[in-house]
Amino acid sequence: MRATLRWAHSDLRTHRGEALFIVLATAGIVVSLLLATALFGYATNPWQRIFTQSRGAHVWIHTVKSADTGRLASLDGVESVAGPYPTESVTVSARGTRASVELRATPERPAVGSPLLTSGHWLDAREPDGVVLESRLARALLAEPGDTLTLPGTARKLTVVGVADSAEPRYRAGEQPGLVWAPPAAVRDPGGRVIGLRLTDPGDTDYAVQRAVTVLGAGAVGEVSTWQQARAEAQGDNRLLGQVLGLFGLGALLAAGFAVHGAIGTRIGGHLRDISVLKAIGFTPAQVVRIFLLQHVAYALLGAVAAAALTQGLGTSVPGRLGDAVGVWQGLPGHTVTLVAVPVGAVLFIGAVTGLAAWRAGRVPPVPVPRPAAPAGGRLTGVARRALGLRMPPALVLGWHQAFTRRPRALATIGRLALPLLLIVVAMSAWTTIDRFHDSPDRMGLPAALTVRADSGTTDGETRTLLNHDPRVAAVYPGVEVAALVPGQTATIALRGLGTHHDPYPYTLAAGRPASGPDEAVAGQGLLDLLDVRVGDWVRMTVGDQPQILHIVGRSIEPENAGRVISTSLDTLRENDPGLAPTLYQLRLRPGADPDRVATALTAAGQGHLDVHAVTNPADGLSPLRGVVVGLIAVLALIGLIELLTAIGGTVRESERDLLALKAIGMSPRQITAITVTATSCTALAAALTGTALGLPLAHWLIDTQGRSSGIGAGIAQIPSPSLLLLLASAAVLGAAALATLPAGRAARRRLADTLSAVA
Repeated sequence: MRATLRWAHSDLRTHRGEALFIVLATAGIVVSLLLATALFGYATNPWQRIFTQSRGAHVWIHTVKSADTGRLASLDGVESVAGPYPTESVTVSARGTRASVELRATPERPAVGSPLLTSGHWLDAREPDGVVLESRLARALLAEPGDTLTLPGTARKLTVVGVADSAEPRYRAGEQPGLVWAPPAAVRDPGGRVIGLRLTDPGDTDYAVQRAVTVLGAGAVGEVSTWQQARAEAQGDNRLLGQVLGLFGLGALLAAGFAVHGAIGTRIGGHLRDISVLKAIGFTPAQVVRIFLLQHVAYALLGAVAAAALTQGLGTSVPGRLGDAVGVWQGLPGHTVTLVAVPVGAVLFIGAVTGLAAWRAGRVPPVPVPRPAAPAGGRLTGVARRALGLRMPPALVLGWHQAFTRRPRALATIGRLALPLLLIVVAMSAWTTIDRFHDSPDRMGLPAALTVRADSGTTDGETRTLLNHDPRVAAVYPGVEVAALVPGQTATIALRGLGTHHDPYPYTLAAGRPASGPDEAVAGQGLLDLLDVRVGDWVRMTVGDQPQILHIVGRSIEPENAGRVISTSLDTLRENDPGLAPTLYQLRLRPGADPDRVATALTAAGQGHLDVHAVTNPADGLSPLRGVVVGLIAVLALIGLIELLTAIGGTVRESERDLLALKAIGMSPRQITAITVTATSCTALAAALTGTALGLPLAHWLIDTQGRSSGIGAGIAQIPSPSLLLLLASAAVLGAAALATLPAGRAARRRLADTLSAVA
């Protein structure tokens, strides 16, 4: 054992750089996997905790005031109900920020769907204007207990007495109204009611919704939301970040395993005589294998332990969502098991790959086998001979020939080096897609920058005149958005009518054509999946007690409402309801206009009658992904560097057997060095081309698959610019050439006796 440790220590001193890179790469991989696990826990567990502790309702149904909701409690599968509660839709304002909210008359603390107070206290009959805000709404309004909310256009005021978490769909400006629990006296003009159903079997949610709508009547149902929708919305971008980290972490682990396998194989090839000597003096094959295995497992273990310690100790100090995710994850029951299992799994994988490569060392015979005079396939090809005949530089021709002489080994080297480059291309594509959402939102399903809602104090003509008066507004598209029951009455979707036949709304289409004719519409991917329909099909839905039949002629990129949106023109909806008036306006701004400044100006010009919000960009929640991509590229670059050093070592070792012949024909040390540098550069170039050629379609498929699963739809993937790809390939080739120069120069200037010893 002492001899084994001494040999391992001697080898470590010789290969310090390689050992450091393996430790750092392993640490980066384990950190990525641990952060991915933390983000998955952060995405799922907070909502699940709130739902469990509050005894959340699995279904919330908004109805008209006259609906007979009492019959729902006796339905099969319904365990208990919350409400019904009268509701009133109003707009509240605090500190200059406005928000659309639902005032819910709550006479007492609910037993089902009970809000979990985070600050303040629950409603008190002695405070008739006291209200409790849902926590996300409170953050949007910058409100806390003791603040006063005003209702623009009225003299009414509400006092915040508490802030609470809820498992219901959360507030999203311009999309989902916020939830405000209020005493019955504060809900002065209820426009409907809401009732929550807690089911005995959550898996029967669709059936329960269908039964409830049948009992109430389709005309009495306004909107239906389920626990699955609320959970998916709460998980949001955190789950996507976790998927990205996990995918790249596993990919990097695979690349690191291949790199370690190649490094050990190259080192074994360079130490055949030393291994033979070890066996001659009594080392068994198992002991030889153990030397390499213990070395690399120790490197991986050191990196894994360092990564676990850093994540546990400093993870919560990372700014933003990643730090919050680590803090929540550390409080979950399975945290300790995961903190141990992930590093152990990474170490075991690297150990298994190391064992496969080290097994070759155990098979080296005690008596060295003479090397062949020339490697198989070492003769110059016809192309190489013709190139030399054309007086091309011999160093370039021989270097290209040397890079691809042994095809199986060359292909293996190119494949191992191409894998981290492939993952870097995928990471760059993700970065480019996020940038495109910010730089060109009109091409990613967000042609409008602002959404405006007017109260009853202004007419449609007055509102349009006011909006068009601002020179920074390029176009105003009037519209409506209502909830519609899908066929089978198991869920509700968003039915939008935007623009007119003369001034159509510029939807971003990924398939089909624009909706220009009667009863034509475009739909998001989420709706197509929900209804199991395709472009070209007709769909029937119900708005109140009025059926609406539309012909889907195109698929739009739809970032809102998980893609469960069908959109047509306002004129088409007016065919069923001639008196339909716009309830919202989508504004397209001129290039260079600042949406926040325009929103502020329009709000001031509206004198309290306009509610203006910037359209939510899904890429805003993915901002932490930029830092993640940078970190992943750094880890992948380390892995690529390990593989590059391995390839250089193998090329230098293989060139030793040709060194005497090259010197004999009069080649200078500089020319011999150029041969090795050219061979390494050709290998790096082939790997860069392979990684780019495979990485671009893989990135396109992965991003579009994620878009399809999220409801946005395929067609959002963007590839890096040719200049970035050229920069990546150039960095790989030039880096390989620079790294190969020093060892190749040393080998070319070796003494004749050393060269004879090496090839013996």
